[in-house]
Amino acid sequence: MRALAGLLLVLAALPLAAQDAMPPAPYAYRQLEDPALEARAQGLMETLRCLKCQSQSIADSDAPMAGDMRHQVRTRIAAGEDPEAIREWMMERYGDYVSYAPVVSRTTWPLFAGPLVLLGIAALLIWRRFRRSA
Repeated sequence: MRALAGLLLVLAALPLAAQDAMPPAPYAYRQLEDPALEARAQGLMETLRCLKCQSQSIADSDAPMAGDMRHQVRTRIAAGEDPEAIREWMMERYGDYVSYAPVVSRTTWPLFAGPLVLLGIAALLIWRRFRRSA
């Protein structure tokens, strides 16, 4: 029974090992030849979060996933796409969390409204406190 459990564990881990064994995408670590296009790509990559590292941009991360994301950005910039269109595509694909520049959407509006509601409640409590003492 233990041998079967061990075999299942090894089989479950094989896809993870295969992903790291794959060669990096062509533009993961290579810059674009046109300096202006590379500057646009670099500017966008610094505003996109690595989903694996979570505290680094894809420009700074060495994670394989960040390399794939850099490749996507550089390929799309080289094809003439607008950086904002690429950001929107990345957010569609990976979620709102991928962007360091948050946007108000159906799923994120509570994050923006919450502090305002708390500030309003605090102001109301302070106003009532001073009204009672006066």
